[in-house]
Amino acid sequence: MFRKLALTLFVLIAVAAVAIFAIASTRPATYHVERSTVTAGSPSTVYVVLNDLHRFPEWSPWQKLDPAMKITHEGPPSGVGAKYSWAGNKDVGEGRMTITESTPDQSVVEKLEFLKPWASTCDVRFTIVPDGNGSKVTWAMDGTNDMMAKVMSLFMSMDSMIGKDFDSGLANLKRVTESAPAAADSTATRPS
Repeated sequence: MFRKLALTLFVLIAVAAVAIFAIASTRPATYHVERSTVTAGSPSTVYVVLNDLHRFPEWSPWQKLDPAMKITHEGPPSGVGAKYSWAGNKDVGEGRMTITESTPDQSVVEKLEFLKPWASTCDVRFTIVPDGNGSKVTWAMDGTNDMMAKVMSLFMSMDSMIGKDFDSGLANLKRVTESAPAAADSTATRPS
């Protein structure tokens, strides 16, 4: 009796696993998360903050999850090639960001690499456009869904997992850029 019950249970679990993977395989191969905010900070002020990864902890939505995380910087102080690496507790994991494109007062593009708790790479783009006397800032992230991410997407979307963090980070960025002195000339940080 026990063997028959165990075999039946094993078959049911195997069928359920196959069904979940079959359904997950139909999920999109990529994901996109995007949020925007409007700030009274000028495009130049916003650009200066985003283009300098030393300033990321000022507005990061994840900084408060591990205030003791280890942060290192490599490369130039700002612009293309600037790198920010972190290693922290289970809530923030480990990874690095590298600025790959930088257009003064318009955009900053980063390669974002998560190393722990799981490996993943995605592209992040901050777009800045004038909005009245201030700026509209859009934070977008695009990546690829491997099979495990596709399985996870059956229960929770990437947008619902990270969208609230983007909203929080943009609210922090708004606060920082509205309290910062206006950037006189962002071309001073223009990558060479």
